[in-house]
Amino acid sequence: QVQLVESGGGLVQAGGSLRLSCAASGRTFSSYAMGWFRQAPGKERKFIAGINWSGGSTSYADSVKGRFTISRDNAKNTVYLQMNVLKPEDTAVYYCAAGTVVTTQSPWYNYWGQGTQVTVSS
Repeated sequence: QVQLVESGGGLVQAGGSLRLSCAASGRTFSSYAMGWFRQAPGKERKFIAGINWSGGSTSYADSVKGRFTISRDNAKNTVYLQMNVLKPEDTAVYYCAAGTVVTTQSPWYNYWGQGTQVTVSS
């Protein structure tokens, strides 16, 4: 069992930066692939970034490639999402998730956090 808690969301102006954190409970965090998803009002939840168990492999949605960076610290049971050059269209609730493999498909992730709101003003 893994419990995930996101933090770091907030209100930022376009062009600004935020770093999201996702703290995991449990001793098996390092065995999980981790993903970040986001969901804007009235839209489906979408994959934006993923990282394998070791941090050696990452994957990004085209919409955030070059602006967002996912990383993890297994000693701290935490995964991060550094978000730079934020745009109003990045406004959404951001969720972290744990699964066995990095995939864009949300059903393959077993555990989810409660989400953190990111709002980018123009």
